[in-house]
Amino acid sequence: MATAPRPRTTTRDPEELGRLLTAWLAARLPGAKATNVSVPESNGMSSETLLFDIEHPEPPLAACALRLAADPSAYTIFPVYDMERQHRVMSLVGEHTELPVPRVQWLELDPGPLGAPFFVMERKDGRVPPDVMPYTYEGNWLHSASDAERAHLEEASITLLAKLHDQFPAEEAELLAEPGDGSPLRKHVEAQRTYYEWVVRDVARSPLIETAFERLEELWPAEEGEAVLNWGDARIGNIIYDGFEPAAVLDWEMASLAPREVDLGWTVYLHRFFQDLTVSFGQAGLPDFLRRDRIEARYGELTGHTPRNMDFYTLYAALRHAVVMLRVAYRQVHFGETTVPDDPKDVDKLILHHASLAAMVQGSYWD
Repeated sequence: MATAPRPRTTTRDPEELGRLLTAWLAARLPGAKATNVSVPESNGMSSETLLFDIEHPEPPLAACALRLAADPSAYTIFPVYDMERQHRVMSLVGEHTELPVPRVQWLELDPGPLGAPFFVMERKDGRVPPDVMPYTYEGNWLHSASDAERAHLEEASITLLAKLHDQFPAEEAELLAEPGDGSPLRKHVEAQRTYYEWVVRDVARSPLIETAFERLEELWPAEEGEAVLNWGDARIGNIIYDGFEPAAVLDWEMASLAPREVDLGWTVYLHRFFQDLTVSFGQAGLPDFLRRDRIEARYGELTGHTPRNMDFYTLYAALRHAVVMLRVAYRQVHFGETTVPDDPKDVDKLILHHASLAAMVQGSYWD
């Protein structure tokens, strides 16, 4: 774990991107220059980020972050990157809620300037809990924090989710409804099935993922509850913190219309993913941080909505993450970073958390 290379995420040249960005900016804001262009170490596994400053007498933003749609030649994680949708969601969340969403500025839908659509937003300073190595692993700022500091960060982060679900107008969230028939939850799950079929097109399928879809049907909630705006990738690794207070909420590409528990299940499980991984490498991790029971209880206190059917929703989160992880693994195969097992029955081993997903399917994970 300590020596595993980060999977390749792009084939783009950062220096060339910087030159192209400067040319685009000068056309958009005459006399402006893009300076201090850099790529953050924690650049995402799906879309990419550039950081830069604007040199201009009256810049609309001084410190900027640019979110660029995925490199089409880098075996993309998702089939579609709708930058206009992300730009609009962030604008609306900033307008209707108290969440610290970075102010979005320019939206460029023409792929010509940088090779793909992108938007520019304000850049916020602070710290992000790392994914590689994960924050549950020793040697990073969050792991080194005191119990009280982590408790403060946990409380503030759950509060963000509660405010998003309570404050964002339901009618505005309709723009994120998935196509098709049925309830918002049914359409959300069917969209994940479609995504899975895209991931395994022309490659080996995953028996475990398909079994997990079957188990979802057996656990389907009798009462799905109201649908609200879901952040989508609701986890602390997508928050910039000033100290232990949220300063910016990032990464809205997975935003959707779904029951509250879809976001909650993702928050619970994505922490458990890192915690389980850390324990498997012989460390204690952070067993008392972001515990499922505490997340559910505090969310209920903040919103008056008691989370329901969380075994279903945490399984759904682990299933969704498995589809993403399978795509990441096949991208590593594409770039020669790993190989597909010879035995088709071992394909599930490409999924980093296959053991915990299997335990959830069997109903033994939370025992």
